[in-house]
Amino acid sequence: MTHNKQIKNVVIAGGGTAGWMAGAALCKLLGKNITVTLIESDEIATVGVGEATIPPIRTFHKLLGINEQAFMKATQASFKLGISFENWGQKETDYIHSFGMTGKECWAGEFHHFWLHSLSLGLESEFGQYCYELQAAKQGKFAFNQQNPINYAFHMDATRYALFLRDFSEGLGVKRLEGKITSVNKSPHNGYIESVSLEGDSTITGDFFIDCTGFKGLLIEQALHTGYEDWSHLLPCDSAIAVQTKAISNDILPYTRAIAHDAGWQWQIPLQQRVGNGLVYCSRYLADADAKQLLLNNIQGETLTEPKVIKFKTGRRRKGWNKNCLALGLASGFVEPLESTSIHLIMSGIIRFMRLFPFNGITEQAINEYNKQLKSEIENIRDFIVLHYKVTDRTDSEFWQHCQSMEVPDTLAHKISLFKQTGRVFLDDGDIFRVDSWVQVMLGQGIMPKQHHLIASLMSDDELTRFLNSIKQQISQRVSQLPSHQAFLQQYCPAE
Repeated sequence: MTHNKQIKNVVIAGGGTAGWMAGAALCKLLGKNITVTLIESDEIATVGVGEATIPPIRTFHKLLGINEQAFMKATQASFKLGISFENWGQKETDYIHSFGMTGKECWAGEFHHFWLHSLSLGLESEFGQYCYELQAAKQGKFAFNQQNPINYAFHMDATRYALFLRDFSEGLGVKRLEGKITSVNKSPHNGYIESVSLEGDSTITGDFFIDCTGFKGLLIEQALHTGYEDWSHLLPCDSAIAVQTKAISNDILPYTRAIAHDAGWQWQIPLQQRVGNGLVYCSRYLADADAKQLLLNNIQGETLTEPKVIKFKTGRRRKGWNKNCLALGLASGFVEPLESTSIHLIMSGIIRFMRLFPFNGITEQAINEYNKQLKSEIENIRDFIVLHYKVTDRTDSEFWQHCQSMEVPDTLAHKISLFKQTGRVFLDDGDIFRVDSWVQVMLGQGIMPKQHHLIASLMSDDELTRFLNSIKQQISQRVSQLPSHQAFLQQYCPAE
């Protein structure tokens, strides 16, 4: 069904990270052709977690012309080179999933085939020794310049980020209205949203609406009944507790920590002046009160906030775009923040929508394309996160026994068995994680492939040894020249 009305007025329902990212991007990149109004209420608290990001956020900031140093100062941000996974494959083990490229690759086989071949020859080394970002993370170092690039993302204060984007957006012409939405008014003819009513009887009309109202999905679900696909059989965690603590050390780590426990995992996100902490858990195996105690027993430094419990159901809205409504952030679905993908999904949703923007009217084809791409992207992220739970040798609690024995999607089962048998990883269209990421996590969780590509054996043993040693030496030399992460932050973007 085509809706021929031109789209001139876009109304964003809800602020927070999702609302203000959408406002900033639409106004900056399409602002000459549309007006953007954002409705938010100071009385409604945002979830305010999602403080760790992945590297594509830098592309988004470049697109918007956001100054990195100004953004980092305003959000008390630190740099992030990856995530340290502790106690996942087995207790007392850890590995880093980093943002860097490991080694060098050739046309027929990625670098890990050469590394696997070297193991078969008795050359002992860790896969992570061939990744610059991973080694810098391990040593707590960070810097960049044109001669010495590094692939990074950020840890930041999500509440401050929303405020930073609000200032940025209002400067571009986004109109903010304070108020609570009391009803969503639809056309009796085609079910499209025509307006929203606010407390105090004002009504805001629009041609297109973006739902950033969090889990409740005020427009996409309560008004349009879009439906929700529940993934809790694949990702059984349904609760999180978040608390902030004062930083007790100047030694700010340039990576996120994800520490597995008996019924889920704990995060630690180091900002410049505080640490974001949280516990993700399955309430069937751990009561809220016990979870709160577990978290408080495993944090350091004075608590700055009251621990708050957040309940969620992992899954996705059946359509991210339905009629004249687009859902972003928690309104569109939720995948736990194990790989820091929540802000990325907001960003990719906005960019996909702008590429399909219905200036001359909404078409079924544009809606279908948006939803097809969203489905592919979020299902690939889901599979990547399920991988961490499924591929484990832990059987020390009921939760981990369940994870180890649960059925997983065919797409993931295929990726795991292909890697086990052949050492190969092939990406799907919507996969935001590179081969390197899948390999780091699968090796880190304990899968050792039975074979590797024989292209690696075309090198003589001496050549292979020299090749591997030269990569290691280069990395070691580059890392030795880096300042500490803390020293670079102080010089580049000290928090305001």
